[in-house]
Amino acid sequence: MNAFIRMLTSPLKFRLFLLKNLPAALFSGVRIKSITEEKSVVTVPYKWFSRNPFRSTYFACLAMGAEMSTGVLVMAHLYKRKPSVSMLITGMTAEYYKKAVDITTFVCKDGIALRDAVEEVIEMNGSNTITVKSTGTNNKGELVAEFTFTWSLKVRSGRNPVR
Repeated sequence: MNAFIRMLTSPLKFRLFLLKNLPAALFSGVRIKSITEEKSVVTVPYKWFSRNPFRSTYFACLAMGAEMSTGVLVMAHLYKRKPSVSMLITGMTAEYYKKAVDITTFVCKDGIALRDAVEEVIEMNGSNTITVKSTGTNNKGELVAEFTFTWSLKVRSGRNPVR
């Protein structure tokens, strides 16, 4: 897990990771502000590339940042694990409360629950789902949006581990 976190917190390695895996996140400016075993913090800027015609951050960019705040925690707990475990979003809900007109910061505090879900899937050599929450606030600390994501985790048969 620590090796994955070090990779994501290196600016160059993170940009290369995004370029390879999530180019839309790279171009829209989504960034990981911090990540630990327990939580992650991801920012979504308000700029030309992430803006909609209504002068706010495009909802898809907000969803991308929220999803990344949960997904990097899942990936961190799966990094180089054996057996390899696949991850897939099977559900998402979103509530928008305020127009996003500056940097939106998404926080997911469900890292320990995600770790436990990964451990359970590996111990059972099976599959499981877990629903986690990401909360987005603006620079004033006001609630902008809340997302929930349901992740499906499943042990892969005969495949290489997540890299």
